[in-house]
Amino acid sequence: MSTEMTGMQSLAARSFAEAKAEPTQQSQLGQRYLTFGNFTVDLKREELFKDGARVKLPGKVYHTLVALLGRPGEVVSREDLRVKLWPEGTHVNYDANVNTTVNKLRLALGDSPDKPMYVETIPRQGYSFVGSLSAGASNLAARNGNSPNGEATQSEAQIETEKGAIVGGMSKPSTWFVAGVVSLVLAGILFGAATILYLHRAV
Repeated sequence: MSTEMTGMQSLAARSFAEAKAEPTQQSQLGQRYLTFGNFTVDLKREELFKDGARVKLPGKVYHTLVALLGRPGEVVSREDLRVKLWPEGTHVNYDANVNTTVNKLRLALGDSPDKPMYVETIPRQGYSFVGSLSAGASNLAARNGNSPNGEATQSEAQIETEKGAIVGGMSKPSTWFVAGVVSLVLAGILFGAATILYLHRAV
């Protein structure tokens, strides 16, 4: 009985430690969409968008971005990235490949290691995401004309634009009609006045 209790306590302690170790990652990546600057990440489709336009990222570059977004403000070590990107037993130059992958990510984000807006190098440790991160499902859905569940929809701006076009198309004929009537009335008045003056002169 005591052995079973010890095993259960050990499992509970380990689970608590794991949950405590990555609270930010679990809370942030629980969202489908994450936004920073003018970028939006669709975690379900594994895509990056800039101002609504898709940015093509190689798989390892995308997963590096997700690893950093999962722990914003924290240091993601080079070893963490190596384990995430290259399974055990893969024979590559890890240091060079991590450098290349992070550089490609910075290039895609328009970022600079000297004045980082998003990815900061932490000397002798790793990298940290330093941008402002938030959830942004509605923004990306509106930009793409899709709802979060993938169904096509129209943005409010598109609907208002179409309404304006319809109203504008209807108002133009009405304006011309009124102008025509006014012109006819004025012409009739002028013609009547001219006729009266002519008759007076003739008399």
